Amino acid sequence: MDFKQIKNIIFDLGGVIINIDYGKSIQHLQQLCKDNCNIAFSQKEQSHLFDLFETGVSSNEEFRNNLRQTYQIDATDEQIDDAWNAMLLDIPQERIDLLLELGKHYRIFLLSNTNAIHMKRFNEIVEHSFTIPSLDSLFDKSYYSHLVGKRKPDAAIFEQVLAENGLEKAETLFIDDSIQHIESARNVGLQTLHLQPPLTINQVFADVVS
Repeated sequence: MDFKQIKNIIFDLGGVIINIDYGKSIQHLQQLCKDNCNIAFSQKEQSHLFDLFETGVSSNEEFRNNLRQTYQIDATDEQIDDAWNAMLLDIPQERIDLLLELGKHYRIFLLSNTNAIHMKRFNEIVEHSFTIPSLDSLFDKSYYSHLVGKRKPDAAIFEQVLAENGLEKAETLFIDDSIQHIESARNVGLQTLHLQPPLTINQVFADVVS
């Protein structure tokens, strides 16, 4: 990819910066069900109760109770949180180093569909694994769906990031591992990169920071 025209980079979090395995959370949640259940959550689509949580409409307690009622889950708050966080794996040191280096040359932003329970967990991962103050410290600004009340792939969240930071679409690259988010960003007018395994952001920017 030609980065000559790029001045701004918007990063997704899960699958781009932090390694993630949706299946682990599905498996752990299903183990908490009283009877066999099918948890409607994946990278491509999810049931409404997850949407409500990711846009900040539902509180942590409401989310847990919705899970209990919808899927007949009999578990403590801690058990539910642990199962829900099971998808969050690790953040390789090389990705932190890359973001620190990219921040010297570009304006970089974080745009994540996430929620309060996951946010607490990935901040703990950063706190225990790295010497940086927080994940947010790596970026010019971070946008979390549950805090702004919007989520990808809605065009409104991309427009908000552009408008609030005075970004030109042609100069702004959006990187995500979900094709529906890439297609929406492309329709808005952003430059896009669909990050598909085994490709990593370190490989994408190898020539840029070398």
